Amino acid sequence: MIRLPASLERRLKQLFSRAQERERFVADLIESALNQEMGSDTSQPQAVGGTLHLFTDGGSRGNPGQAAIGCILEDPARGKILREHYECIGIETNNVAEYRALIEGLNIARLYHPNVLVCHLDSELLVKQLSGEYRVRMEALRPYYDEIQELRTTFPGISFVHIPREDNYRADILVNRALDAHPSPKYDKT
Repeated sequence: MIRLPASLERRLKQLFSRAQERERFVADLIESALNQEMGSDTSQPQAVGGTLHLFTDGGSRGNPGQAAIGCILEDPARGKILREHYECIGIETNNVAEYRALIEGLNIARLYHPNVLVCHLDSELLVKQLSGEYRVRMEALRPYYDEIQELRTTFPGISFVHIPREDNYRADILVNRALDAHPSPKYDKT
């Protein structure tokens, strides 16, 4: 094993409490550096580990109507946004948009290999369904719910937290940016 300077060891211990996590992180960084040196594809994000925060939002103009999603993945330890994503998803309900935003966010977060992922959503329905407090009654939502249940198993630790809409304004801005860039077609009523 490579011996690291004491200052780096201390910083790694702050980020990763378990030795196995620190070793995996260092191994991933070395592998990434070697791949870069050898000209391999480096488009994949580096592993971050630790705790990451995911903010997602979905919305539609009309219900159903033109819909979009927005996701923000951040590393709170470094105070850094790792990734933002937004896109239009066609004509959907607001609940489908909320589910699809979370699915997209989870797929993005997986690339960073967090030990703990805290998902912040302003949809009380989703949080209560994912916690088991509410059942999924609308069959149209069942495939999305099932996909999230499958994705959640890929994270060592994951939680879903309901936050007020005003605290999720950054993800909401992304949703509106996507919708503004792709407005619904206007129909002539004459």
